[in-house]
Amino acid sequence: MDTEGTFLRETDVTEVLDTVLTAVRPVDTDVVYRLGGTSAALLQGVQLPVGDIDLLVARRQDVDRFSAALASFPCTHTASWLPDSLQYFARYEVRGVNVEISTTERQVDSDGMECVGRGPWEHYLWIACGSHQVPAVRLELRLATELLRDRADRYEPLLDHMSANGCDPDLLHRALKDQCVPADLRRLAWDRLVIR
Repeated sequence: MDTEGTFLRETDVTEVLDTVLTAVRPVDTDVVYRLGGTSAALLQGVQLPVGDIDLLVARRQDVDRFSAALASFPCTHTASWLPDSLQYFARYEVRGVNVEISTTERQVDSDGMECVGRGPWEHYLWIACGSHQVPAVRLELRLATELLRDRADRYEPLLDHMSANGCDPDLLHRALKDQCVPADLRRLAWDRLVIR
C-alpha cells in the first residue's frame, strides 16, 4: 500500500496489526506494548488521518523481539538508539504500511503524556483487532498531543468523537497541563467538550 498522501483505513490498521501480532506471538508472549498515535484513535472509532502504526514498548529487548518476529518483512530502520529523542527505535514495512516500534526513555513524573511516563501504561483500552485484543492508549492523551502539535485535522475529529461519546475530564485536564498545551487550545477543548 502506498501511504504517501494516502491515509490508512481501519481495515488496513486491523489487518497489519493482526499480521504483526501473529508474527510476534511465537517469539515471545510476554512482550508488553501499547498501540499509540493516530492508529490507536482510529481503532477507537475516530475518523482521522492515519499514516502509520506506532507501537510503544517498555524495554529495548521488546523492540528487538518485535524485530526478530518481523525479520521476514522489509526493515526500513534497523533497531537502534536515537539519542535526540531518547528512544530505541525500529521500523518495518508490513503489507505496505510502516510499523514503528520504540521505547521512550525520557523520565517524567506524569500520567498525562501519551508516549512517556506512566500515561500509556495506565490509561489504555482493550480493542478487538483481528484475532487479537490490542491495548490502545486513551484518546484523552492523544487529544493533548494533537492540540500541542496544533494539528487541527487530527484534533477536530478527536474533539467531535469525544464530544459525542464522552471522556475522562480529570485525565484530559492532567494531559493538557502536563503536555503544556497553550491556553487558547485548552479553552477550545473545554468549550467543545462542555467541560467546566
